[in-house]
Amino acid sequence: MPNNDELGLVAESRAGDNAAPLSVGDLSMKLKRMVEGEFSHVRLKGEISGYKRATSGHVYLCLKDDKAVIDGVMWKGAAAALPFAAADGIEVIATGKLTTYPGRSKYQIVIERMELAGEGALMALLERNKARFEAEGLFAKSKARRPLPFMPRTIGVVTSPTGAVIRDILHRLGERCPSHVIVWPVKVQGQGAAEEIAAAVRGFDAMPGDGPVRRPDLVIVARGGGSIEDLWAFNEEVVVRAVAGCSIPIISAVGHETDTSLCDHAADLRAPTPTAAAEIAVPVRAELADTIAMLGLRTERCVRRYQERGRERLDSLVRVLPRRDALLGPQRQKTDDLAARLSRGLERRLDAGRRQLDRAGAVLRPAMLDQRLAGARAALAAMERLHLSVNPDAPLERGYARVEARGAGKVVADTAAARAAGALILHFRDGAIDARVERTATKAYAAPTPEQPSLL
Repeated sequence: MPNNDELGLVAESRAGDNAAPLSVGDLSMKLKRMVEGEFSHVRLKGEISGYKRATSGHVYLCLKDDKAVIDGVMWKGAAAALPFAAADGIEVIATGKLTTYPGRSKYQIVIERMELAGEGALMALLERNKARFEAEGLFAKSKARRPLPFMPRTIGVVTSPTGAVIRDILHRLGERCPSHVIVWPVKVQGQGAAEEIAAAVRGFDAMPGDGPVRRPDLVIVARGGGSIEDLWAFNEEVVVRAVAGCSIPIISAVGHETDTSLCDHAADLRAPTPTAAAEIAVPVRAELADTIAMLGLRTERCVRRYQERGRERLDSLVRVLPRRDALLGPQRQKTDDLAARLSRGLERRLDAGRRQLDRAGAVLRPAMLDQRLAGARAALAAMERLHLSVNPDAPLERGYARVEARGAGKVVADTAAARAAGALILHFRDGAIDARVERTATKAYAAPTPEQPSLL
């Protein structure tokens, strides 16, 4: 038991005590230097858990196994260089250095490089991404498959410009049916390959239909065979989404027949090899020429067969048709009969006309004409006398006048009509004058009486 007399409230240095107290910060820094010096380069194998990418671009995660868990951080530059899309549940090998985080009294690994832990991890990631993309409807069997053009005029090829793949494709296209080929050169493996492949597919899709360079009618995404690591760029999400979203039909020819990538599932058609993709893309021109020639011969034979059958039917009809004399004989006889009847009818009509003319000539004698002329003159004179008797202007010659209402043109026959009209027109033998009704006379006008002379 310590002596109570030696205990105090304030810490004091004692004789022989050379262990100066450390601050928390000093201890943390010593631990940090010791850990970083001892574990400046480590490789850890574990399963990713709690994967999170901050807005700054840094990545924070945990690596775990069945016994322990360690925090990890990957700075922005290293995170951007990741060759795969990291996610929870993926087994990886992380390379970096151990350090401490004094703010939380924790140690962590600063990851400089992260790789998948073998092909098993790659296949697990592949199956996980495949299920996710299929659930989103990005694969051809989950969406409407676009039909390939029968004979594309322009073919776009996304592949390496220096490999044997492009030579095989061009050679096969030249043998079968020469077409215009546009090669978009890309890297097909390694860092940045997936981004270049996706950019090439989107570039072909964005080309205008009426631009200086013709837009491809078909796109081939091709690469030779290789391991799963070599073909991994065609399993990246950016490539899968670019291929699935392209409006141009796409043939995927990645690897050999046994190799399968997620790009194959997203494309409209998968070819086992790049050479097979060229064979699928175009027909054989020689076979087309033979087919056209064969169809031409078949068409010619069909036309000839129809001509022969038509000639046979015509000959059969000619044999059963009646002869010309048998068809026209009755009509000729009828025509002769009608001609004879017409001649007789014209003669009878001419005789009747002559008789009518003779009767009319007998009626037109001079005495009868004079008698009819005298009767017409008497009738004309009677009509003249009647006209004079009913002519309203005839009495004007005897000093009478005709009164009409001005504007109306009606004859005024009494004083009531004259008062109603107000303004009158008086027609005389030699003309007309206007008059106005001022008052109605009650008696005849008397001679004017001379004024009585004044007596003054």
